[in-house]
Amino acid sequence: MRSTNPGWVPDSPLRRQLTPEWLAFFRTFPKAETHCHLLGTIAESTFRDLVRESGASVSDEEISAFYTRGEKPVGVLKIFRTLESQVLREPEMLRRIALEHLERAASLGVRWIEFSWNWTGLSRWMSYADGARAIQSALLEAPERFGISGCLIPAIDREASPEDACRLVEEVLSMKDRPLVPGIGIDYRETGHEPENFWKAFRLASEGGLKITIHAGEFGEHWRNVETAVDLLGACRIDHGYTIVDNPELVERARRLALPFAVVPTNSYYLRTLEPERWALDHPIRRMRDLGLSVYPNSDDPTMHRVSIDESWRIPFEFFGFSLEDTRRMLAASIEASWADASDARRWRVEWLEEFDRLAAGLPALPSD
Repeated sequence: MRSTNPGWVPDSPLRRQLTPEWLAFFRTFPKAETHCHLLGTIAESTFRDLVRESGASVSDEEISAFYTRGEKPVGVLKIFRTLESQVLREPEMLRRIALEHLERAASLGVRWIEFSWNWTGLSRWMSYADGARAIQSALLEAPERFGISGCLIPAIDREASPEDACRLVEEVLSMKDRPLVPGIGIDYRETGHEPENFWKAFRLASEGGLKITIHAGEFGEHWRNVETAVDLLGACRIDHGYTIVDNPELVERARRLALPFAVVPTNSYYLRTLEPERWALDHPIRRMRDLGLSVYPNSDDPTMHRVSIDESWRIPFEFFGFSLEDTRRMLAASIEASWADASDARRWRVEWLEEFDRLAAGLPALPSD
């Protein structure tokens, strides 16, 4: 039986035909997700509800277009800016979005999730503390309600000013009750917004004891953004990072550091720039794996990109030619890269991998095996 293509992913000469048992396996085994934007998880029905609740001037046609992944989809950043400028006026809206996705992610095997959240664009509507507490309240409820835990990663808006970035870090550090905020990130459009512009904010964060993850090398941007993220800004994890493959010396250094890369198999840049028949063959995630880098899949903006987390894990195996052992190795990498409590991570390395092995042992052979 042919497995279900997410609907817009190009086919691949490496493609495996997955049976229902294999599809269930990818939905079921325990996962960690560290690269997921809160605003990119909003269900279409929830978007419509929040527009009505806020009285925002966003039409039903606009919302439908936001959730259509055609040849020229509406850019995710435009959707986020619409949410920030018009819709998300109350902290309780953030809590609803978080709770809904926590339930959804848990149903797909996610046991740990890290939400990236940009407050700067919402500062006209709410304080950082009120927004953060709303999201944290959802995270605190989730273990008992859904069997999933996680944390919040406030993210610098790289399209805003370096001063705005410092303000965000100061707000984060000023909150005494931030057990679910172990670090900060930076995201939004990388092109023309180099990471070194925000060195002062990251220095403040590091001095305040916060961990650092940085979006770099995402839109085909130069590998030096990855280098800067690590050497100047102190990143202990990179989101995306694909262009590192263009610098063998940097690759070797990343290998020695065991630097984790939270990659996204459905990254829109490569879907646009690689020929459909070469998309899977030439995708940089394959090269990163071959070069020995620590990579693991994430969904990024799952509802906007119309991809679920189990599909993100499935695509490297189904389309890129990754092995089951590669998948297991990525699962271990995702645990190592997570910002969960160290004692939890040690326990998961045993329990999750044992569960993975048990589920894998019951899989039937694939037609091509």
